[in-house]
Amino acid sequence: MTRILPPVQGAVLSLLPMAEASADWTLNMPIGVTDISAEIYDLHMTVMGVCALIGAIVFGLMIYALVNHRKSKGVEPAQFSHDTRAEVIWMTLPALIIIALSVPAAKTLVKIEDNRDTEMTIKITGYQWKWHYDYLGKNVSYYSSLAHSSNAARRLDSGIDPYDVENYLLEVDRPLVVPTDTKIRYLLTSNDVIHAWWVPEFAVKKDAIPGFINEGWFKINEPGTYRGQCAELCGKDHGFMPIVVEALPKEEYSAWLAAQGSEGTVAESAGNTGAEHAG
Repeated sequence: MTRILPPVQGAVLSLLPMAEASADWTLNMPIGVTDISAEIYDLHMTVMGVCALIGAIVFGLMIYALVNHRKSKGVEPAQFSHDTRAEVIWMTLPALIIIALSVPAAKTLVKIEDNRDTEMTIKITGYQWKWHYDYLGKNVSYYSSLAHSSNAARRLDSGIDPYDVENYLLEVDRPLVVPTDTKIRYLLTSNDVIHAWWVPEFAVKKDAIPGFINEGWFKINEPGTYRGQCAELCGKDHGFMPIVVEALPKEEYSAWLAAQGSEGTVAESAGNTGAEHAG
């Protein structure tokens, strides 16, 4: 997916060495491919702008006071212990700013937790160290583990240069395949320790907790492949359980789903026996 950088961000990157080689490296959070991620990005930029404005005003006043009220100019300090009016202002103004920012933030938080009108449900289970996807009601389920190319390159004295491996540590043997323009509900849990299912392009991160079911949803607007990782320290191979989501147009997804047929059980068994990694 082609991403257009904000003007200031693009200008900064153009001054960095090897900026072209680091095209995927950015200084800001991604806008993402869901409405929620775009909304969170807008909130982030709004709050950042308010903070920058407040900082500019505060430091501007400080610099003005230092320059124009310094002792070398013969300025005598004021003699007072407090100013009730000033104290009311610097207590009231920040409170009003926080309230103003909390309103859109609260609306977005409500949307994040609104699982109504979902069109399909996927159960996601975290394991040490892989993911299991179960398409509820579709008779399709399978494990998703670190791709063999990355698994081989990560081993000590493997002789393989990780820089030569495409999507090193961010590739899996079987991605999660979902349709675009579909509100997808996911149920998240764990079989052993706490994991976290996180795809930055979707914005929302949820923890997978043993004995507990978290739920969330996403609706992907653009077809493509989106990558994430477990975002909760879950053991020695925590860094080797990536997440890959392949979003297909609805017609292509329907064809993919039909092609699975009874292969769901076969794929699950194969993934269960072949997905373990050597420590």
